[in-house]
Amino acid sequence: MTLLTLLDYTAVLVFALSGALVASRAQLDIVGFAFFACLTGVGGGTLRDVLLDRNPVFWIADPTYLAVGCAAALLVFFTAHLLESRYRAILWLDAAALAFAVAAGSGIALALEKSAAIIVVMGILTGCAGGLMRDVVANEVPMVLKQGELYVTCALLGSVATVVCATLGLAPILAALACAGVTFGLRAGSLAFGWRLPVYKAFPPRQ
Repeated sequence: MTLLTLLDYTAVLVFALSGALVASRAQLDIVGFAFFACLTGVGGGTLRDVLLDRNPVFWIADPTYLAVGCAAALLVFFTAHLLESRYRAILWLDAAALAFAVAAGSGIALALEKSAAIIVVMGILTGCAGGLMRDVVANEVPMVLKQGELYVTCALLGSVATVVCATLGLAPILAALACAGVTFGLRAGSLAFGWRLPVYKAFPPRQ
């Protein structure tokens, strides 16, 4: 198993767990759990592969990814009630999944010898699209749109770390570790310490 495949599997698993937890908050049945888990798990990677023209899309080439999503859904279906705060668990699982997914997305674009801009965009899309789909379908405010929340910024800077490491000629595993570390570190800081970006504040029009 290659490093990029391992990152994809890990991102799918952790994102699927967060998707299943969202299904638990909505009190859905087991099929609903599986739907949310798989949508969240493979959503970002699907968009990445379509845009990069990787044929077939990763989970079509290897349906084991769907099995991972369904297994995550089954696990959460029987254990979610044990969590004191499912929303808090979603936030931290999502942070970990974001780190793995951004590393996978930017790493795949790098392996395909894409330009720096495409590497950054693919990292952001892979990391953010699955969670965005999950939140929209669940009729919740997407995490990427919460006021001042460090989310897309984490994916952006993590992807930039991949580009910097590649420019310096570092090994792909070091680039992946740097990307995941930057992404998770910033997201964890946002959750634990309230790190925020300044937001736009409108002023009344001049008379």
